[in-house]
Amino acid sequence: MINYISRIGLLGLLFALPWACSEDARQGLRPLSVAFGSVNQVRVVMDEDLWESPLGDTLQYYYAAAYPILPQPEPIFDLYHLPPDKLINQQVQREFRTFMLIGDLSDTTSATTQLILKDIGPERAAEAKTNPKLNSFVGRNKWSNGQLIIYVFAYSKEALIDVLKENYPAIANKIHDHDKPKVEATLFVSGENKKLMEEVKGRLGADIRLPKEYFLALKEGNMMWIRRETEAISSNLLLYKVPYTDQSQLTKAGIKAIRDSLGRQYISSTLPDTYMRTNDVDLPMFTSIKTVNSNYTLEARGIWDIVNDYMGGAFVSYLIYNPNKRELLFVDGFLHAPGKDKRNHMQHLEYLLSSIRY
Repeated sequence: MINYISRIGLLGLLFALPWACSEDARQGLRPLSVAFGSVNQVRVVMDEDLWESPLGDTLQYYYAAAYPILPQPEPIFDLYHLPPDKLINQQVQREFRTFMLIGDLSDTTSATTQLILKDIGPERAAEAKTNPKLNSFVGRNKWSNGQLIIYVFAYSKEALIDVLKENYPAIANKIHDHDKPKVEATLFVSGENKKLMEEVKGRLGADIRLPKEYFLALKEGNMMWIRRETEAISSNLLLYKVPYTDQSQLTKAGIKAIRDSLGRQYISSTLPDTYMRTNDVDLPMFTSIKTVNSNYTLEARGIWDIVNDYMGGAFVSYLIYNPNKRELLFVDGFLHAPGKDKRNHMQHLEYLLSSIRY
């Protein structure tokens, strides 16, 4: 199946792919293999001249931009250029999880364009000529089960650049949604820590999913510190419930004050006179508004460090307002992973934060 992506977002209109039956017939109706590849990895099928042009620069500027916010830059997506001839001639190249096929439909000699035209069909290709909003389709499970295939096209290189820019939020969300089941499977491969989840519910009145490997490091009053430790990585969750007094709490200064108060009081290294603080000097702390379980939520992202020690990392915080209880729930996920890539581990923490029901 494929669905239409407009310039303003995913409309979710479903169409049957023209290659669905012929592909099965060609394979003799054999079961498809399971697609492989890591989360955030995207195989970009486009002609070499486009990849090396301003079009390719635009693609990398948006889709491989720095993930917000990490101590050392890591891209939002890992883009791997896949020339169309390799996709056509090498079966193993067709078994990855996530693809983007990007083509200028005016160039009918292009191998990528021919692939796109074959899959979207002549009627949609003709409609795209007069309807500039018809510029993207989403397909699934073309060569392997568990695949996401995003087709992006226009009738000139200049228009294609605009499409990549304007459709970035919708396409990025589609890829992240496609990756969520794999993130969940990785997090909960050993199951859930039901006992700890019940303790959070009893103490703070909040539901949150917690993997089996997470344990309670500290609890005091309306605060809980939950951790997962390996030889290389420390993943942490701070949960804290506080009465709502006024709107000033739900500001950039307000969420930082809560975070730094907890860091000073509870988080330190093995050295004396150390404590955790938000480091918005070396990198800014960004805030945004979102909704968590229908509740108004202030999100903060930034980096932290330990005063009087050489430790630091990334964090993401939610400050969730429950109007019925007149309470705020502060949930902070912070990571310490010296010398390791941090993006995927931060996404794991974000997944746990997004599971909050309060």
